Amino acid sequence: MVEVFVTLFVIMDPVGTVPIFLSLTAGRSAASARKAAWQAVAVSFLVITIFAFFGQQILTNLHISLPALQCAGGLLLLLVALELLTGNEKEMTAQADANVALVPLGTPLLAGPGAIVATMLFVKDIDSWGSGLAVAVGIVAVHIALWLAMRYSLPILRLIREGGVLLVTRIAGLLLSAIAVQLVADAVRAFIAGQG
Repeated sequence: MVEVFVTLFVIMDPVGTVPIFLSLTAGRSAASARKAAWQAVAVSFLVITIFAFFGQQILTNLHISLPALQCAGGLLLLLVALELLTGNEKEMTAQADANVALVPLGTPLLAGPGAIVATMLFVKDIDSWGSGLAVAVGIVAVHIALWLAMRYSLPILRLIREGGVLLVTRIAGLLLSAIAVQLVADAVRAFIAGQG
C-alpha cells in the first residue's frame, strides 16, 4: 500500500496541482471552485479505476501502445500549458465548471498517462486479496490527498489575490509545459527503443 501511495503521490503530485488548480478556477466563486475540485478528483478516480480493471484490454483492442497513450497525454497537456502561458486561460475558465474539472484537471493532469501506466503495472503484480486491497487503498488515499490539496488551496487564493494568481498562472503554465514535453520525450524514446 505504501509503495502504491508513494508512487502515485509523486506522479499525480497533489502539491504541484495546487497552482494549476488556482489558475484554472481563477475568477470563480468558492463554491464553484470546491465543486470543480471534487469533480476533478471523481473523474480521476473513475479513469484510474477503469484502467486498473480494463486498461490492458482497452489498449490491446484499440491497438494502442503505452508510449502512444503517453505522447497523446503530453500533447494535450502542452495545449493547456500554452493557454496558461499566453493568457488565454480566460477562455477555459469561462466554460462550464464540469469542463475544467473533466479536462484538463481530471484527465490528463491527475489521471495522466504516468498514473494510468503505474496503476496498470501495480494491478499486473497483484497475486492475492491482500495485495489487491493494498493497491485499492493506495489509490483511494492518493485521491483523498488530491482533494484535500485542491480544497484547501482556496484560502491561498484569498491570500495572494489577483496579481498573485496571474504570477502563479504563468509559473503553472511553465511547469505544465515542462511536464508535457517530458511525457512526449519519454514516449519518443520508447518508440525509438521499439516499445511502441
